[in-house]
Amino acid sequence: MPDPAVAGPGTGLRTRAQRAEDGRARILDAAVGCLGAEGYAGASTLAIQAAAGVSRGRLLHHFPSRDLLLVAAAQHLAAQRVRDTEDRVLALVGSEVRGAERIDRVVVALWASFHESHFWAALELWTAARTNPGIAAALLPEERRLGAVIRASIARMVGEPYSSHPRFRQVRDLLLTSMRGAALTYAFDSREAGADPMVAQWQDMARTLLSA
Repeated sequence: MPDPAVAGPGTGLRTRAQRAEDGRARILDAAVGCLGAEGYAGASTLAIQAAAGVSRGRLLHHFPSRDLLLVAAAQHLAAQRVRDTEDRVLALVGSEVRGAERIDRVVVALWASFHESHFWAALELWTAARTNPGIAAALLPEERRLGAVIRASIARMVGEPYSSHPRFRQVRDLLLTSMRGAALTYAFDSREAGADPMVAQWQDMARTLLSA
């Protein structure tokens, strides 16, 4: 049996540290949720505090200012988007689907990623970064890291022989930039994303260029 005098204090310290980490994560999740639902202007510290269910003192202990909180939320969001991208990759990498059908599925999976709450929260931070140097400085390295992960993930999703095709990078970049632009219109025109006529055009473009 462990000596209580030895095990007790260490266990207590770990428990307090875990509680603190859990509280911080809850605040960051709430900040990302507020960004997506209310926008940058609506993501106030009071709104985030209420969504996280923490005291004002606890929030200020972790994040003394709104800018520090939203900068941390940007980093937290990037980590979440990386995990989501990896989940999407795993769902396709293990699939036995090949050829044109695999390309079509990758296009659908990519398009779906532009309609998740994380995308809209990120968009709010991108917009804020235009006039907020602090957020821009924190966001830039995270977005570069995320971009590298997404590019590598797309290569894994399409698999061989497409990922080594001479036009693969061209197709990948066309899909990402075109989808990002098309997704922005959903901010003011709510409709069924899966029925967007662009999906068939992206699939046709990808199949044609990667099969030539």
